[in-house]
Amino acid sequence: MRVLVVGATGGSGRAAVAALVRAGHEVTALSRHGATLRGPGVRGVDGDATDGATVDAVVAGQDAVVVTLGISEDALRVRLRGPRGTAPDVRSRGTAVVVDAMRRHGVRRLVVQTSYGVGSSRARLPLASRLLFALLLAPQIADTQRQADLVHASGLDWVEVQPVNLTDDDVAAPAFVTEDDRTASMRVARRQVGQVLADAVEGDVVGRVLAVSHDPRVRVTG
Repeated sequence: MRVLVVGATGGSGRAAVAALVRAGHEVTALSRHGATLRGPGVRGVDGDATDGATVDAVVAGQDAVVVTLGISEDALRVRLRGPRGTAPDVRSRGTAVVVDAMRRHGVRRLVVQTSYGVGSSRARLPLASRLLFALLLAPQIADTQRQADLVHASGLDWVEVQPVNLTDDDVAAPAFVTEDDRTASMRVARRQVGQVLADAVEGDVVGRVLAVSHDPRVRVTG
């Protein structure tokens, strides 16, 4: 399949690109620094995910799109002063642009990473996470909720992937994935999330929200 990854140079984006390439897909990687992603099976493209012309050009001819947009800057600085290099509403704005382009080009499969704690999973958040969302991440979570609402109303064959707290651990074990907001822990490796995103491109699940976490009982690394 030909798969576009939007937000491809973030941690989850890079992990998704790697997993898609391992599965034999042809990947177009869009990011402000997308050209840094090179290698067999990958075409890196520099561009802004909120720019309609840029997104329209890379969506054309794809079989599926994976969206991993986010703000990678320090969370406290973003809360106090706003992001320096990214639009504060990049998740919802970028996703809206992607959805419009997919509709124009007849691309049906959309996989979007949001965050655990958006939608019905919010009721399952531990107290510490609720406080973090309220005090530090409130604007970003509000934008992520708008993003999720856009995805659900898109009319596309969508899958929403909600990881819990992301880590850079080198965990090769499959993630713990549920459709009812249950989690095995409040940590998950970006590598695990990337695999879930890649699997969702071809999976049978459509129109579902997947909660993604690491099961600490599984200790496979490497």
